[in-house]
Amino acid sequence: MEKEKSIRIQMVYGYAVCLVAVITFIICITSMTYSLMDLNDPINAYRTYGKDAPSLASFENYKVDIIKSLNAENALELNDETLKSMYDAAKQDAISKVKHDAYRSVIVNVLVILISIFLFVFHWMWMKRLIKNSA
Repeated sequence: MEKEKSIRIQMVYGYAVCLVAVITFIICITSMTYSLMDLNDPINAYRTYGKDAPSLASFENYKVDIIKSLNAENALELNDETLKSMYDAAKQDAISKVKHDAYRSVIVNVLVILISIFLFVFHWMWMKRLIKNSA
Protein backbone atom coordinates (compact mmCIF):
# COMPACT_ATOMS: atom_id res chain seq x y z
CA MET A 1 0.00 0.00 0.00
CA GLU A 2 2.77 2.43 0.99
CA LYS A 3 4.78 1.45 -2.08
CA GLU A 4 1.78 2.09 -4.36
CA LYS A 5 1.29 5.53 -2.89
CA SER A 6 4.99 6.34 -3.34
CA ILE A 7 4.92 5.19 -6.97
CA ARG A 8 1.77 7.21 -7.63
CA ILE A 9 3.39 10.37 -6.21
CA GLN A 10 6.50 9.76 -8.32
CA MET A 11 4.34 9.32 -11.43
CA VAL A 12 2.43 12.54 -10.77
CA TYR A 13 5.74 14.36 -10.33
CA GLY A 14 7.20 12.83 -13.51
CA TYR A 15 4.17 13.67 -15.65
CA ALA A 16 4.06 17.20 -14.22
CA VAL A 17 7.70 17.80 -15.14
CA CYS A 18 7.05 16.44 -18.66
CA LEU A 19 4.03 18.73 -19.05
CA VAL A 20 5.97 21.78 -17.88
CA ALA A 21 8.83 20.89 -20.25
CA VAL A 22 6.46 20.68 -23.23
CA ILE A 23 4.79 24.00 -22.37
CA THR A 24 8.19 25.67 -21.89
CA PHE A 25 9.35 24.26 -25.24
CA ILE A 26 6.32 25.69 -27.05
CA ILE A 27 6.68 29.13 -25.44
CA CYS A 28 10.40 29.30 -26.26
CA ILE A 29 9.85 28.25 -29.88
CA THR A 30 7.31 31.07 -30.24
CA SER A 31 9.62 33.62 -28.68
CA MET A 32 12.54 32.46 -30.79
CA THR A 33 10.45 32.77 -33.95
CA TYR A 34 9.73 36.43 -33.14
CA SER A 35 13.43 37.06 -32.48
CA LEU A 36 14.45 35.46 -35.77
CA MET A 37 11.90 37.62 -37.58
CA ASP A 38 13.34 40.70 -35.85
CA LEU A 39 16.83 39.72 -37.03
CA ASN A 40 15.52 39.48 -40.57
CA ASP A 41 14.15 43.06 -40.54
CA PRO A 42 15.62 44.98 -37.59
CA ILE A 43 14.50 48.47 -38.62
CA ASN A 44 10.83 47.49 -38.65
CA ALA A 45 11.29 45.58 -35.41
CA TYR A 46 12.62 48.68 -33.70
CA ARG A 47 10.01 50.13 -31.40
CA THR A 48 10.38 53.49 -29.76
CA TYR A 49 8.15 53.98 -26.79
CA GLY A 50 8.31 57.75 -26.72
CA LYS A 51 5.70 59.47 -28.84
CA ASP A 52 8.17 62.24 -29.69
CA ALA A 53 10.79 59.89 -31.11
CA PRO A 54 11.42 60.43 -34.81
CA SER A 55 10.45 57.76 -37.30
CA LEU A 56 13.29 55.74 -38.80
CA ALA A 57 11.20 54.25 -41.61
CA SER A 58 12.84 56.57 -44.14
CA PHE A 59 15.01 59.67 -44.25
CA GLU A 60 12.05 61.77 -45.36
CA ASN A 61 9.94 60.64 -42.39
CA TYR A 62 12.85 61.30 -40.05
CA LYS A 63 13.36 64.77 -41.54
CA VAL A 64 9.68 65.69 -41.14
CA ASP A 65 9.64 64.48 -37.53
CA ILE A 66 12.82 66.45 -36.69
CA ILE A 67 11.46 69.61 -38.33
CA LYS A 68 8.20 69.25 -36.39
CA SER A 69 10.11 68.85 -33.14
CA LEU A 70 12.21 71.98 -33.61
CA ASN A 71 11.21 74.87 -31.40
CA ALA A 72 10.17 77.97 -33.39
CA GLU A 73 12.11 80.17 -30.97
CA ASN A 74 15.23 78.11 -31.53
CA ALA A 75 17.41 79.52 -34.31
CA LEU A 76 18.82 76.09 -35.10
CA GLU A 77 18.73 75.25 -38.78
CA LEU A 78 19.69 71.83 -39.99
CA ASN A 79 20.77 71.15 -43.55
CA ASP A 80 20.09 67.87 -45.34
CA GLU A 81 23.66 66.68 -44.90
CA THR A 82 23.52 67.06 -41.11
CA LEU A 83 20.05 65.52 -40.95
CA LYS A 84 21.21 62.60 -43.10
CA SER A 85 24.16 61.88 -40.79
CA MET A 86 21.83 62.13 -37.75
CA TYR A 87 19.39 59.75 -39.45
CA ASP A 88 22.12 57.25 -40.34
CA ALA A 89 23.44 57.28 -36.78
CA ALA A 90 19.96 56.86 -35.26
CA LYS A 91 19.13 54.09 -37.72
CA GLN A 92 22.38 52.22 -37.05
CA ASP A 93 21.81 52.55 -33.30
CA ALA A 94 18.29 51.14 -33.64
CA ILE A 95 19.50 48.24 -35.80
CA SER A 96 22.28 47.31 -33.39
CA LYS A 97 19.88 47.44 -30.41
CA VAL A 98 17.38 45.16 -32.14
CA LYS A 99 20.09 42.73 -33.25
CA HIS A 100 21.57 42.58 -29.75
CA ASP A 101 18.18 41.93 -28.16
CA ALA A 102 17.25 39.34 -30.80
CA TYR A 103 20.54 37.44 -30.53
CA ARG A 104 20.29 37.43 -26.73
CA SER A 105 16.73 36.14 -26.96
CA VAL A 106 17.68 33.40 -29.42
CA ILE A 107 20.58 32.21 -27.25
CA VAL A 108 18.49 32.18 -24.07
CA ASN A 109 15.60 30.40 -25.81
CA VAL A 110 17.91 27.76 -27.32
CA LEU A 111 19.37 27.05 -23.87
CA VAL A 112 15.92 26.78 -22.29
CA ILE A 113 14.74 24.54 -25.15
CA LEU A 114 17.73 22.23 -24.64
CA ILE A 115 17.09 22.09 -20.90
CA SER A 116 13.39 21.37 -21.43
CA ILE A 117 14.20 18.59 -23.92
CA PHE A 118 16.68 17.07 -21.45
CA LEU A 119 14.15 17.27 -18.59
CA PHE A 120 11.40 15.76 -20.73
CA VAL A 121 13.51 12.86 -22.01
CA PHE A 122 15.05 12.13 -18.60
CA HIS A 123 11.69 12.12 -16.80
CA TRP A 124 9.89 10.22 -19.57
CA MET A 125 12.52 7.46 -19.46
CA TRP A 126 12.35 7.45 -15.67
CA MET A 127 8.56 7.11 -15.85
CA LYS A 128 8.87 4.17 -18.25
CA ARG A 129 11.30 2.40 -15.87
CA LEU A 130 9.04 3.19 -12.92
CA ILE A 131 5.99 1.71 -14.66
CA LYS A 132 8.00 -1.32 -15.83
CA ASN A 133 9.37 -1.99 -12.31
CA SER A 134 6.01 -1.54 -10.62
CA ALA A 135 4.23 -4.04 -12.84
